[in-house]
Amino acid sequence: MQQSTHPETELDELDRALVQALTIDGRASFSRLAEVLEVSDQTVVRRYRRLRSTGLVRVVALPVGSRVGLFESWLRVQCAPDAALPVAEALARRPDIAWVTLNSGGTEIHCMTRARTRKDRDVLLLDKLPRTRRVTGISAHTVLRKFFGGPDAWAGLGVLRPDQAQALARPPAAARPERYALDEAELAMLAVLGQDGRAGYPELARICGLSESTARRRLERMRDLGVVFFDVEIIPAHLGYEAEATLVLSVPPARLAEVGAAIGGHPEVPFAAAVTGAASLMAVVVCRDTDALYTYLTERIGAVPGIGQVEVIPTLRNVKRAGMLVEDGRLVDPPPAP
Repeated sequence: MQQSTHPETELDELDRALVQALTIDGRASFSRLAEVLEVSDQTVVRRYRRLRSTGLVRVVALPVGSRVGLFESWLRVQCAPDAALPVAEALARRPDIAWVTLNSGGTEIHCMTRARTRKDRDVLLLDKLPRTRRVTGISAHTVLRKFFGGPDAWAGLGVLRPDQAQALARPPAAARPERYALDEAELAMLAVLGQDGRAGYPELARICGLSESTARRRLERMRDLGVVFFDVEIIPAHLGYEAEATLVLSVPPARLAEVGAAIGGHPEVPFAAAVTGAASLMAVVVCRDTDALYTYLTERIGAVPGIGQVEVIPTLRNVKRAGMLVEDGRLVDPPPAP
């Protein structure tokens, strides 16, 4: 597991409260955050700038894949032991790969693809990866339905009082089945917000060639329509969660929605989804330590009816999270796309 090895990576209660507040509304103004957290504006600005400049926290905007037509797949890539890290780092440099972890004794890579087209996805799965030296196996699992993750605010922090959380909550996005076609200005806006979700409207307007008021309206419209959400990325170890794992569960189709909803409601789970393959459900779990992980498996997972086999795959290293590379336990910008 990745450890928090630097004194400056320690987060106190106010830091954690600020992180939780940002998970509820990543674009909330500093004055609004200060009001809810009951501290001064200057304190919030200073805390946020320290967390971001040291690579501990990053607010990023991400499109909702199902709304904009992204092809999302969870990949398990098996490698020779001496090749896993270089392959994981190569995958992390790809702009169509959102998350990359090194797992299972250091010989297996997990990653999440977010391809713009079916052709882009297939080129990676059928051409690029199979030709990569020292890759010994690939399994691709299409994400069918997310039970938790994406726009959902992770409940694992639990620092804010209910009234504070409610004060920051936005109305739920409108549920619309139709696809939303992002135009060039919106794509340009998301490129900026994908690196800094709190970028100011003057910068967004300049990049998109719009007025500030138009840029603001466009972004609010995308949020209201459930097209884009703001994610707060932080290495779980910095919050005291030293045990990360991926669970792969076999669930009968008739119980999948029920089981998925139950697991997605666990505070230990920041992501859960129905996927294709021999096992129909995968979930990412974060716990304080391996003993807490054991307790979660035996008492929480064990109490959910309808689960058959469970595979537990420990996460050894985070390589990329929500588009940010992870270096020495810190979030850094990826290199420009070729």
